Amino acid sequence: MSDPLRRIDVLLEEDTLPTPRVRQQLRLTAGLTQSEVADAIGVKRLAVARWEAGATQPHRGNRRAYAHLLRKLAAKHPDAAVERAPDEE
Repeated sequence: MSDPLRRIDVLLEEDTLPTPRVRQQLRLTAGLTQSEVADAIGVKRLAVARWEAGATQPHRGNRRAYAHLLRKLAAKHPDAAVERAPDEE
């Protein structure tokens, strides 16, 4: 997905998640730890680590809560919501 506007639109869909890389970047840009995100959602830190690694996906209620958090972070830190190609970093 190369169009930045489309990537932002995906973030705004109710339970659609950005790529694992963007998830992590949003969290880091906001200055949050995996433990803080996990506590807010009601899961273990390891779950957030796996979501950010792309190893697993959150289920139902957790997915909605995580997507909601990521949308809020993206609104607050829009530059972090844009995935860049490795050569752009």
